[in-house]
Amino acid sequence: MNRKIAYTNATLYTGNEKHTGKVILVNNHVIEGIDDKAYIGGDYERVDLSGYNIAPAFIDLQIYGADGKLFSACTTPDAIAATYDYCMKGGCSRFMITLATNTIEKFLEGMEAAKLYQQQGGKGLLGLHLEGPYLNPVKKGAHMEACIKKPTMQEVEMLLSRGESIVKMMTLAPEMCDDEIIRLLTDRGIIVSAGHSNATYRQAKKGFELGIPAATHLFNAMSAFQSREPGLVGAVYDDARVKASIVADGVHVDFVSLKISKKLMGDRLFFITDAVTVNSTGEYQHVFKGDRYTLPDGTLSGSALTMMQSVKNTISHAGIPLEEALRMASTYPASLLNIQPPFGKIEKGYAADFVVFDNDLEVKEVITA
Repeated sequence: MNRKIAYTNATLYTGNEKHTGKVILVNNHVIEGIDDKAYIGGDYERVDLSGYNIAPAFIDLQIYGADGKLFSACTTPDAIAATYDYCMKGGCSRFMITLATNTIEKFLEGMEAAKLYQQQGGKGLLGLHLEGPYLNPVKKGAHMEACIKKPTMQEVEMLLSRGESIVKMMTLAPEMCDDEIIRLLTDRGIIVSAGHSNATYRQAKKGFELGIPAATHLFNAMSAFQSREPGLVGAVYDDARVKASIVADGVHVDFVSLKISKKLMGDRLFFITDAVTVNSTGEYQHVFKGDRYTLPDGTLSGSALTMMQSVKNTISHAGIPLEEALRMASTYPASLLNIQPPFGKIEKGYAADFVVFDNDLEVKEVITA
């Protein structure tokens, strides 16, 4: 039997506009529409949201683990479950568990763990994001150079075969990949994101022409925008088809750079946390430094963000309005996903994933299936 719910008494941020005095009608976890309170039928269960705010729940396309369980060091469903719990505390209901550059064997382990998590009924997991190993070592950042390589068709075909239904996103350096590799990935429905790249403007534009729709953590580990060579940053700015994630902690990127990028890119810029967790074993050892994580040698290696903290930071330090900051955490990343029902808006036909929060932007509840 379908469960029909009417969510009442909240300010609605739909991803398109703001409403007061309206209700959200949900049937079997799919939004039926937004209506006036007077028209709620008697077969709806009414849920009073106590005057709080409600928006589409957040979506994080790049997070590596949480609560001391880094996925690369603990490739188990438990690590993914810990990450889900962390995401939910920050208003995020859907996420891509991410593996940084590693051995192919580690990637295969991660695929099996992610599949098992889903088979066991684990919630929130959109899939696996492989950040590497097809990167440019010049822009390796915190990645292991020993495992960075140029892709072969045979290896990519194997990864796609073994990762079928679970590998959903891959960060690569377009200048390190032959055209047929990029075409293969995009043809198979993988969200390809340009990152850890020293591409020239023309190399990046060629990648975008081949179908790359996104770039990973804008500014970080990519060729910079300069007067004589616009680089990957310039190519992202210049191509209206391409979206980019950004880490809004004021450490990875200055908030002024975020503000300028937002003015140039509009709805093409979205948040990721790029969050890691304390880890003292394995290939990636992360040390907490109060507002960031580093490798033991001091190299910046990840954020300590939640998605709601990204929203707060952007409002406070970049002057971006609440409605737009919410879209950067939900509507815009969701637009890269090809799933049904869609996420990221409070609109008829969309999934009923919501974040409920107070006027101080404290998460009160995340509503999800």
